[in-house]
Amino acid sequence: MITRFEKGPRMSQAVVHGNTVYIAGQVASNGKASIEDQTRDVLAKIENLLKQAGTDKSKILAINVFLPNIVDFDAMNSVYDAWVDKDNPPARACVEARLAAPDLRVEMTAVAALD
Repeated sequence: MITRFEKGPRMSQAVVHGNTVYIAGQVASNGKASIEDQTRDVLAKIENLLKQAGTDKSKILAINVFLPNIVDFDAMNSVYDAWVDKDNPPARACVEARLAAPDLRVEMTAVAALD
């Protein structure tokens, strides 16, 4: 069985298949915000999608972080490190990559388990 959350014409924001939740790339609602505020917004969106799917951040298996400017790495991590479940840190990659809009400073995808 496949369940899709927040479906749009191009993609779903989250998809559950079996015991796994796949979170699409999340970006901040306000591209003019600081990297810290954009990171908080992205993590809140991920947390909300996980809740809709029936899980939480302690069950995240992997997160991919995309930064258009790697100089934002430490500032992004200052927010991420305060947010991540310290007892259950996921696997993670962080790469420098151009994002869809020039004001966006961070994008993240996630994969989580349901149980």
